[in-house]
Amino acid sequence: MTSEELLAQFGPRESMDYDVVIVGGGPAGLATAIRLKQLAAEQGAELNVVVLEKGSEPGAHILSGAVMDPIAITELFPDWKERGAPLNQPVTGDDILFLSETGATRTPDWLVPQCFHNHGNYVISLGTLTKWLGEQAEAMGVEIFPGFTAAELLYDEQGRVRGVATGNMGVGKDGQPHDAFQLGMELCGKYTVFAEGARGHLGKQLIAKYQLDDGRDPTTYALGVKELWEVPADKAKPGHVLHTAGWPITDNTFAGGFLYHLEGNKVTLGYVVGLNYENTWMSPFEEMQRWKTHPAVRAHIEGGKRIGYGARAINNGGLQSMPKLVFPGGALVGCEANMMNASRIKGSHSAIKTGMLAAEAAFEALQAGRAQDELIAYPQAFEASWLHTELQSTKNFKLWFKHGKLIGNLMTGIEQWLLPKLGVKSPPWTLHGHKPDHVALKPADQCARIDYPKPDGVLTFDRLSSVFISSTNHEENQPAHLTLKDAAVPVTINLAQYAGPESRYCPAGVYEFVKNEDNSDRLQINAANCVHCKTCDIKDPTQNIVWVTPEGGGGPNYAGM
Repeated sequence: MTSEELLAQFGPRESMDYDVVIVGGGPAGLATAIRLKQLAAEQGAELNVVVLEKGSEPGAHILSGAVMDPIAITELFPDWKERGAPLNQPVTGDDILFLSETGATRTPDWLVPQCFHNHGNYVISLGTLTKWLGEQAEAMGVEIFPGFTAAELLYDEQGRVRGVATGNMGVGKDGQPHDAFQLGMELCGKYTVFAEGARGHLGKQLIAKYQLDDGRDPTTYALGVKELWEVPADKAKPGHVLHTAGWPITDNTFAGGFLYHLEGNKVTLGYVVGLNYENTWMSPFEEMQRWKTHPAVRAHIEGGKRIGYGARAINNGGLQSMPKLVFPGGALVGCEANMMNASRIKGSHSAIKTGMLAAEAAFEALQAGRAQDELIAYPQAFEASWLHTELQSTKNFKLWFKHGKLIGNLMTGIEQWLLPKLGVKSPPWTLHGHKPDHVALKPADQCARIDYPKPDGVLTFDRLSSVFISSTNHEENQPAHLTLKDAAVPVTINLAQYAGPESRYCPAGVYEFVKNEDNSDRLQINAANCVHCKTCDIKDPTQNIVWVTPEGGGGPNYAGM
């Protein structure tokens, strides 16, 4: 049965009214909620705020490096240290290495571009911080509904967003309701703020409906594959930050590695690959595994134990590709709004700041008796903020690399090292991108095949063992949340022309080409493996794969990640 048929048979849905509905319980969404409650307390106003979070709890689906700039959280909570915010490990040192297959060249400190300076920042688990933010929000009276997906946009008669509907629970694979069936509910708000992260399911629909990307460059993404290790005490270097460029990538693909030493003998490390890569044989997951074998990387983790795994699409940022931030009835914040600073490999501070700015605009509007209009004060405040200045200074970072690594590194040095020394705050020139990531892939017969080494189970691993330690879990008896517009396309086009790239770009083993009894091919979708990274929704060359929300509470559980 379709959602409409279920609603017709079991409806109407229960409806709950709020001043502000927030979709997504990450740093951006929670900062929005917290700032709203702070303003209400300051003004002695009553304000009903709800946060919908598809993970089992705030932080369960959060994945980031992460080195955090505390500038925004200090604005949100000047007393965050006294409150016990889990920013425990200051950065103690930076290394930037250019890797060859066996060697490494360290960038001298005086040559390190401004965007890679991490003095005053903290090595953190962003998931742990998000959980703490959730606790602060609840203590202020914010209602948080974990395990509930925002599955549908709700509009009023004038085409303005009036809220969202949560997904139905208890629908079987056959589309029929079973004994545990529960109809979704409507959460209606005077304003609805969307903080779903990069490539948000509903955000994508909003951008299309209101043409929020009109006149903007196409948004581009990267895939970050991350692991958490526990290492011997003699290898621990709390606060040490390492970034790498070069090997194992040998073509012009935009890619690089990170390795951060946390407190407690923990090391978080990962590899980021731009999803505009051309070679269909590329596997970002396999590149990450191969990267760990480099002597400069393995020296940090050898003898340790891998205790966590995850993957997530990252927007590459750039003001040129930022959508319009507001529409009738709501706003986009954080990575939903493309606020990632790719040059700094940081987005948590921008997520918190945009949440605060959106909250301030919404509170002002509510106090004036407004509802469901455009919160114009939010983009105006953003353009006047330190965050806009920061993003303006790094606006060209990713775009230079489309001209090759040599030009990319050279121009990054000029824009991020030379210009600041000359007192120039942002480049006087602006580059533009014109192609979305999915059109970059070349047919298999035009690409050099890449043969990856087999995992050893000690330092390098396969996908399935990796997904296992991500604690990913989905209710088995539910419709697949990875849908195909046309079931024939994966074989007739993707397999025939591109050698089945979905079996390689997915970091969780969701997509697998298997043989039927008559020896014909078919695509098998192992939806239970999905870690919600959104790569398939972005990179599928035919844009035939559409990621929709599964039942709430499903997906990874990134404890400590």
